[in-house]
Amino acid sequence: MDIILKYFPEIDEKQRSQFAALNDLYHDWNNKINVISRKDIDSLYEHHVLHSLAIAKALKFREGTKILDLGTGGGFPGIPLAIMFPGSSFKLIDGTGKKILVVKEVAKAIGLENCEAEQIRGENETGKYDFVVSRAVMPMPDLVKLVKKNIAKTQRNSLPNGLICLKGGNVDAEIKPYKHIADVTEISTMFSEEWFKQKYLIYLPL
Repeated sequence: MDIILKYFPEIDEKQRSQFAALNDLYHDWNNKINVISRKDIDSLYEHHVLHSLAIAKALKFREGTKILDLGTGGGFPGIPLAIMFPGSSFKLIDGTGKKILVVKEVAKAIGLENCEAEQIRGENETGKYDFVVSRAVMPMPDLVKLVKKNIAKTQRNSLPNGLICLKGGNVDAEIKPYKHIADVTEISTMFSEEWFKQKYLIYLPL
């Protein structure tokens, strides 16, 4: 939890208690339903929560912003972002029912009112959103094809509506078709921990 305060000291008491509650909740749920790898659960805050919040370093969502988290898994990046931006609304979707069950239960336990979760595949999601966020779900070209239909026309943020992805490793081939418009940020420029080396935030206006 200290790692969150290191980079986001401005969060209020409610947000602090919501972030603090994630540790026990995810450990408990992970014992019943494996949503985070066993070796990774002890690095929950660094590898999952803080990683998700790289998006919050890149863009402060304005009040009323609508965000879709595609392939949320156990709720990342959607749940940390929903805590960070209580004035925005989030829909977290995944094709796996047990993962969505965990997301719903975690959100309910911490009183997260700006977040809904649904078991649905990306191709069947018809809603319109300012941004689609995603963490290593599929290659960029497939992702772009899938989410283009979900990007709203009306703009309300400092960045144009589009796709924000968290990726690791060599991303050159994936972003080649978009290299003139994609904005790629090394997450290690935001967070100093060793784990963030070769992790990237990719923003693509759509």
